[in-house]
Amino acid sequence: MANVLNELHKSIQGKAKAGLHETWGAETRIQAVKAFDRFVLDFGAKYPKAVEKLVKDCKALLTFYDFPAEHWMHIRTTNPIESSFATIRHGTTRIRNCVSRNALLGLVFQLAPTAEQSWRKLSSFKLLPDVVRGIRFEDSLRVMAQPGETENDAQQLTA
Repeated sequence: MANVLNELHKSIQGKAKAGLHETWGAETRIQAVKAFDRFVLDFGAKYPKAVEKLVKDCKALLTFYDFPAEHWMHIRTTNPIESSFATIRHGTTRIRNCVSRNALLGLVFQLAPTAEQSWRKLSSFKLLPDVVRGIRFEDSLRVMAQPGETENDAQQLTA
């Protein structure tokens, strides 16, 4: 979102951000695609660079619809990555030029468990085995095998 907003004039960023939130906040992939298309129509003519960045990553941006809804809030955010690096960056900033590379790496590995303590457990982590096994989800709902096919057959069709 930040990359797209950087390509827009400050006065229009609020409206664009609302349009992007409408896309990612949609209940189904179909609603998200409609909101996405509206965003492209609204901003494509005046801000082609911003829309180009969004369009090239559309498939990846809407991938979370292929997972259980309980996992969406974790997939939609980069917060776990950013907060982990923030903890490590905070601990290493003051001593960056004072130690060897090996000592700094050792410090990073000591700070990582500290960062880990603030992590939240994945919501509905009990669904992870299904996700890892490749069970299909569409708009957060588990796709059941069709009559006459096994769950493995359904998984192979999606691969």
